[in-house]
Amino acid sequence: MRGRSLAAALALAFGATTLTVFVLVGSFLYIALEKQIKAQDNLDIVLAARHARRLAEELDSAQSIRDHSERLTSVVLGNEALSMEVFDPDGKRAIEHNIAGALAVPDTASGAATIAALPPLTRVAATTRITEADIGDWTSRNGAPIRGIFTDARLRNGDTASLLVARNMSDRWLLLDRYRDKLTLAGVAGVVLAMLLGYLLIRAALRPLRDIAASASLVTVNRLDTRIAVARVPSELEALVAALNAMLERVEQGFQHLSRFTADLAHDMRTPLSNMRGAAEVALARPRSVDEYEALLASNLEECDRLSRMIESVLFLARAEHPQFVKQLREFDAGQELTHIAEYFEGIADDANVRLRVSGAAAVTADLELFRRAVSNLLANAIRYTPPGGEIVLDAGASADAVRVTVENPGQPIPAKHLERIFDRFYRVDPSRSSLPSAGLSQGSTGSTGLGLAIVRAIMELHGGSVHAESDARGTRFVLRFPRVM
Repeated sequence: MRGRSLAAALALAFGATTLTVFVLVGSFLYIALEKQIKAQDNLDIVLAARHARRLAEELDSAQSIRDHSERLTSVVLGNEALSMEVFDPDGKRAIEHNIAGALAVPDTASGAATIAALPPLTRVAATTRITEADIGDWTSRNGAPIRGIFTDARLRNGDTASLLVARNMSDRWLLLDRYRDKLTLAGVAGVVLAMLLGYLLIRAALRPLRDIAASASLVTVNRLDTRIAVARVPSELEALVAALNAMLERVEQGFQHLSRFTADLAHDMRTPLSNMRGAAEVALARPRSVDEYEALLASNLEECDRLSRMIESVLFLARAEHPQFVKQLREFDAGQELTHIAEYFEGIADDANVRLRVSGAAAVTADLELFRRAVSNLLANAIRYTPPGGEIVLDAGASADAVRVTVENPGQPIPAKHLERIFDRFYRVDPSRSSLPSAGLSQGSTGSTGLGLAIVRAIMELHGGSVHAESDARGTRFVLRFPRVM
């Protein structure tokens, strides 16, 4: 099943973000415009009401209102949305302008428009200052929204007239509706355009990823040396390219290591098999005595033991690389264990005319069997390459953060270029060197299979420690470093 497009998903997210921004900005602009229009209309209504009341207060009587109607209505002239009604002290309409039946309705009894026909509005007293708080809202007979002020005006003769200054808000509603529609249209068009452009830009931005995928597809078993090379890779992807190239380098090294290991294993296993086959062919070439057949069987048995040790070592290394390898950790005295191991190898050392000496003591937390196997492999290796009459020293010491176990033997120094590689599987500094006889090497000794030091390194890695070799004119030292368990 094909996964969703990252470019499409990002474009949708970008479109949703753009839509949210447009909605917020559009709402802000719409509300700001509505408030600004309302504030301007309120100011027009208040100023018109104040002016009209001031003009009415200069009149002498109700008849003067009718006589000077043009003077009063001049307040709302020039603005078709503004309307005015003036009522005499008896409550009858004296003047009207631009109301078109939208404000007051005729009194059904008298047939004339009166104050009673007005909507329920708060009347501003003649002595009270007119403010925006006095503006009321209602709906006219024809459904138009109206905003206005109803105020009294004291005439010179002491009578009180009433004035209604109102504004029809239909044009404002229509203006806001059109503005809202334009914002909506612009927002939808903007979102669609943003999604389209975002998709194209994101696809262009993701091109380095497609180039990386194309480069990675060129890596095959026969071309593990291929590396991902993307020109002008963005800085955000440099770490990814570096990590992928590092991974490919590790894969190449691991594959080469596995290939060498397989070839070395096949070569080392072929040697004893060839020896057994050759000896058998020679023995079968003509009749032999019983002693000769017994010698052949003994030789073949030694080769079988060598194959068994090699297979067991390979299996151990395979198990040691598994993350769930079980270790039985316990605390013991490294000095005492070195003494036991030296006693076990005492006969082999005597046969090789080599002396063993143990020194030091330290408490170490490790798997006892693995500890013995690691030290035994180092000791067997030391006996193998120590000249006759030499002395091998096994030492244990502790520091603040680790326990060090050292196996030191005299002999020809190992060149520096070989010190790190001697822990590789089947790696030998000098394949022509003599081997230690395999008889009696239990406890994990591998004889000359070329896996002993590799097993030592695997054991130390299982314990979270390390092993390294030092070699100079004085001799060669292998140092095991076990971390202290807090």
